[in-house]
Amino acid sequence: MIRRLSLALALSLTAVVAVAQPPADLSSPRATMLTFLGAVNAVRDGDRAALEPAIDALDLSALGVDRSSEAARNAARQLWAALNRIRLVEASELPGQAELRPGDSTFVYFPRPFNPADEAILERVELGDEVIALARQPDGRWLFSAATVAGIARLATALRALPAQVKVDEESLVTPGWVRTFVPVPLRTGAFAGLRYWQWAGLLGIIFVALVGDLIARTLLRPVVARTVSRFGVEVDPRGARELVRGLGLFTGAVLLLALLPGLALVDVMGDVARSAAGVLTVLAGTLAGWRLTDLVGLVLLEKSKQTESKFDDVLVPLFRKTLKIFIVAGGLIYGAQFLNIDIVPLLTGLGIGGLAFAFAAKDTIENLFGSVAVILDRPFEVGDWIVTGDVEGTVETMGFRSTRVRTFYNSQVTVPNAALVRATVDNYGRRRYRRWKTLLGVQYDTSPEKLLAFTEGLRELVKRHPYTRKDYYQIWCNDFADSSINVLLYVFFEVPDWSTELRERERLLIDVVRLADRLGVQFAFPTQTVHLFKEEHREPEPAHPVPAGDHDDRAMREGADAAGAIVRDRSWRRERPGPVDYGRPAGQADGGDAGE
Repeated sequence: MIRRLSLALALSLTAVVAVAQPPADLSSPRATMLTFLGAVNAVRDGDRAALEPAIDALDLSALGVDRSSEAARNAARQLWAALNRIRLVEASELPGQAELRPGDSTFVYFPRPFNPADEAILERVELGDEVIALARQPDGRWLFSAATVAGIARLATALRALPAQVKVDEESLVTPGWVRTFVPVPLRTGAFAGLRYWQWAGLLGIIFVALVGDLIARTLLRPVVARTVSRFGVEVDPRGARELVRGLGLFTGAVLLLALLPGLALVDVMGDVARSAAGVLTVLAGTLAGWRLTDLVGLVLLEKSKQTESKFDDVLVPLFRKTLKIFIVAGGLIYGAQFLNIDIVPLLTGLGIGGLAFAFAAKDTIENLFGSVAVILDRPFEVGDWIVTGDVEGTVETMGFRSTRVRTFYNSQVTVPNAALVRATVDNYGRRRYRRWKTLLGVQYDTSPEKLLAFTEGLRELVKRHPYTRKDYYQIWCNDFADSSINVLLYVFFEVPDWSTELRERERLLIDVVRLADRLGVQFAFPTQTVHLFKEEHREPEPAHPVPAGDHDDRAMREGADAAGAIVRDRSWRRERPGPVDYGRPAGQADGGDAGE
């Protein structure tokens, strides 16, 4: 009975190994090792299905992959490569089923304490905590432990500095049988720069297929994207659609390259470099495609939001686009790190340990982030609103994660941290239903009471008939005797969408006030002083205004209302209410009707 089986015998083509292939047994560390090596040897002989027992000897729970996946097959190859550079495997080094004790649950094959051979390897190679160990499973099977499988890539990479114990064709462990079947013998045997001729030819072919896939994807997706965008009924920049198609085509080519690359059986450094490069290219292309898709979807949603009356979606769409981009970039970094064999767990652990310091350093940023959430939920203002907060007054342009940008009326842009908006008092002029206007109209002291009554009643009639004035509440009265005039209070409200329209309607009303005063013969007062010289002789004052009859005041007020009605009777805005101010109107035309008539 053979008691010592070396790695050289397990991987050579000798008659002894061909006749006495180890059984598929996982009952002990020795049986598992022999099963693994025997499966590897059968794969080298061309039996692709024989790799399944080798994969069965691995505990893949740490990888979280299926046993039929490429990652499982690659783990088996890396384990074999590590064993081939440590030493020749001797069966007597591993305990059999008869030598196991009931309490044995783990057997460490490498590195073993106080083993001179292992210590010599550790002196030449810098290793971390990676080990090659076998562990008993709950069902009694002995498998290469989950920790071994999780760290085998790093261990195999570190051990490449050591010479291989057996010179064999490693590509036979991972190359599909149908690929090698179609490779001519001269291309399969010759080599250049560490790669076989057929691998060089296959690499060029795969790159060509990836480029063709990129071209086909762009050709097919270009009309699809154009039809999809036009279906939403919005106009977007054609350059954005082209950038999206370019990103999707590049992603298609990268996926083809990554999918076809395992067929070349690239091993060692060349294999790792090629797989990492293809994986990183796929991640970058996917990130770019996702970025462009987010931009295009954001533009479509933004155009749609402009067609709605609510301004909440005008704020939500940019925030949604930024959030989605952050997730896309984060996902790209995670997957890119996996393809580069960078373990992100220590990084996340380090962030957890340094979380307190990071929280203090990013306190303002986090505060502004939660402030933006509070502003969105509470909605004290929206994009386009005229607000006053502290010393800042202007129109809200954008709302971001960290700050809100306000365009002042002298055209500068002020950035207000969202955290400050949560604590500050915000006066939102944009949500006023009415805009108040108060003024005093000074008329001369020699104006008769009848004219004053006609003038105030005419003003009320103007307010009732003007298109944007509030009709249910206003105050128009002779209000005060000033130094140089009798003051008439004009206190009205405008129901307008913006400040420009308010100014236009205020002008319209003021001009009609002037017309009314001219029609009624009312003179506006200037700041004057009149000097009266006192005479000695006494004279009885003559009443300047006789006592009115019963309906005298009513007739005066009807006269004023008729005068106001005559002023506005044929105005164009009486037929159709004017819209907001249009700064693009042709020169010489009054905006919104005949305000300048």
